[in-house]
Amino acid sequence: MDIATPQGPAEVTLDAPAEPAFLLVMTHGSNGGIDAPDLLAVREEALALDGAVARVLQPFRRAGRRAPGSAERQDEAWLTVIAALRERFPDVPLIQCGRSNGARVACRTALKAGARGVIALAFPLHPPGRPERSRAPELRAAGVEVVVVNGDRDPFGVPDPADATRVEILPGERHDLARRPAAVGAVVGEWLRRWSAGTC
Repeated sequence: MDIATPQGPAEVTLDAPAEPAFLLVMTHGSNGGIDAPDLLAVREEALALDGAVARVLQPFRRAGRRAPGSAERQDEAWLTVIAALRERFPDVPLIQCGRSNGARVACRTALKAGARGVIALAFPLHPPGRPERSRAPELRAAGVEVVVVNGDRDPFGVPDPADATRVEILPGERHDLARRPAAVGAVVGEWLRRWSAGTC
C-alpha cells in the first residue's frame, strides 16, 4: 500500500497475523530496497514470533533516487508512515528496524515515534575512511534499547559496545550482511522473543 508523506508516497509491504504481538517497521539503506537479505531474515524471525511486519520503501527510493535528502526530510516522512501504521496497529509495541541509512532514521525518530526498541543493521558509524565523522551520537540519543548487528569488515566502521544496548559483530561480513543473513536473523530473533512473550 502507498502512504502519502510530505516527501512523496512511501510504499509499504505488510505481513500481519490476525492478532500481532508487536509491530516491526523496517526500512532500507540509501541505495537499497526492502528485499535486502538481512531485512528478509529479520522479517522471517518476526513473523515466526507472531509479529506484524511492515517493510517501507521510502519516498526517495520509490521515486528512483539514491540520495535520501536531509535528515529532517527523511525523519518527517518516516514519522508520517509510522503514524499511519499506528492507526492500524495502535495497541501493540512498536519496534523500528533499519539497515545502514535506515538504521540512522530508526534511531533518530525512535522517541518521537513511540518505539520500544530499535534494530540497527549495518549501522554506518562513519563515511568510509572518515572515522572522525562519527555518527555514534545517533545511537546514543535513540532513547530506547538499540540492538546493532554489523560485520567486522564493514568499511563504514563498527559501533562501540558502549554506544548501544547490544552490539553484535559478525565475522567475515561486510556492509551488506549478505554472507549469512540467517545469523543476523538469529541475533535479532533472540531479542524480539521478549515482545512475543509479552514481557516488555
